Amino acid sequence: MKPFIHLSDVSMLYGNNGTIAAALRSVSLAIDAGEYVVITGESGAGKSTLLTVLGGLQVPTSGAVSIKGVDLSALSADRLADFRRETIGFVFQAYHLLPYLTARENVMVPMSPLRAGAREKAERADTLLCSVGLCGKEDRLPSELSGGECQRVAIARALIHDPPVLLADEPTGNLDSATGEQILDLFSELHRSGKTVLMVTHNRANLSRATRSIRLRDGLVAEDGPLMAPYQAL
Repeated sequence: MKPFIHLSDVSMLYGNNGTIAAALRSVSLAIDAGEYVVITGESGAGKSTLLTVLGGLQVPTSGAVSIKGVDLSALSADRLADFRRETIGFVFQAYHLLPYLTARENVMVPMSPLRAGAREKAERADTLLCSVGLCGKEDRLPSELSGGECQRVAIARALIHDPPVLLADEPTGNLDSATGEQILDLFSELHRSGKTVLMVTHNRANLSRATRSIRLRDGLVAEDGPLMAPYQAL
């Protein structure tokens, strides 16, 4: 049986002025469904590159990435976009919310290609916003929300197609410690609901939430191992 997520000998090289730098060097990983994986490492270790390759946002220079048995490199651009939309939810440090759209409208953006009516889409967005603790704030603009609330909107948007995989790149990096803990509580809840979570972080304290830790160094996997039972929020 193939792993849920599989990287085989993946390298990512960048060239500039005749020089070549390696962000990833022959990385091979197998991740099972339902794992909560925290990826750590120093700046420049390759953490964010690994996440973008996993999510099909970048094509590796060499090697193969498969999710649910699907080889991402074998998909056309359109089919890859469809696969990402159906399978992967992305959460970023900078939120990437559209400032002129309300919280509801931001969550509805990924539903644009769907044939569902506007009311159905809005109801789906409102349900997700309530599920992340934003009931009553559906009509607020990002400028009217706190940083933690903006990140909750971004998480709701990532969940709009109920993807089995969540990829998060420093999701608490712009937040104070108390708000960051609230966001981590939410990720723990999503993991307990059955999501496969992969989170890049500089904060090794976040390891207490995960079932597995991967540490990168200079584009290589320096450490990879299971952790104790993840933290259970009260």
